[in-house]
Amino acid sequence: MRQAHAEDARTEARRVVRDLLGEERPTAGVLIADARPVVGDERADRCVGLALGASLTRRSAELAAIAALLVGTRDLGAEWWTRPRGGKLPAPDEVLRTAVAIEPWTDLTALEMLAAWVSDDAADELWGRPVAQVDLNSWQAEDRFHLPQGVLPGQRLVVHFDAGGRLDAVVTQRADDDLGSNLDFHSLRYSRPAEAQWSWGVAAGLGPHRLPDDEPDPYTKPVEAAAARILRDWALRHGATAGQLGERWADVGDVVAAIERVDWMWRSAEWFGWWRGVSALVDGSAYLPYRLEELAAG
Repeated sequence: MRQAHAEDARTEARRVVRDLLGEERPTAGVLIADARPVVGDERADRCVGLALGASLTRRSAELAAIAALLVGTRDLGAEWWTRPRGGKLPAPDEVLRTAVAIEPWTDLTALEMLAAWVSDDAADELWGRPVAQVDLNSWQAEDRFHLPQGVLPGQRLVVHFDAGGRLDAVVTQRADDDLGSNLDFHSLRYSRPAEAQWSWGVAAGLGPHRLPDDEPDPYTKPVEAAAARILRDWALRHGATAGQLGERWADVGDVVAAIERVDWMWRSAEWFGWWRGVSALVDGSAYLPYRLEELAAG
């Protein structure tokens, strides 16, 4: 059942990619070629350089951020890159140059932060500035924020819940005549750059995603044979098929392709430990022995 949901998500992601980017099967090469005439060669080269600097288990996320920037630049215009953002926030071009994320986005890479900016700016352009932010980890609908002055019963207010994500809150008169609000979860929506980011990452998957300046090819790097055998055998014992895992795990490309095929995020929680292990294997991390110990202990 969970694997069916994973395939449903990929099918929907491919549909969105086709609608937004015109790609039937998204690849890194096509994405970069599409981005160049829109964002400009210099910015495209800088984006590729940042993607090259990411670990291979993060490369797909960096490319998905580029997809958001491509669609966002189409929607908002190339001047978006040079426009000052006010306060202490630099223009997007300055972020691309320094490659440093800024508070409160420091849990993101520079490309992911820029994707969040363009997604929110596109949402503001479509639906206006949000009056508040809500956390949808809680599905409580009533009175999640303080109402601005002057609102009236029945009025719909736009609130923010994620980068590029918006939904409406309906102003409601309570039994005591005080005004409150109810979130309308049916109004949940995302801007086009945010949709492009999600859909490209899901449709294209973890990879391998080779880039023009990959020299030597990082996906041909051999992996540690003993660790690869432990992780592959664990996956077989816990429900992955030999077809999903592939015949051998000789190099990084073999492992990345297998990670993508097993749909580990749609499996039981114990697979997160496996993900930490295979990530360390792919990235050549010094933490690999500790990840294997954690997996064995789990």
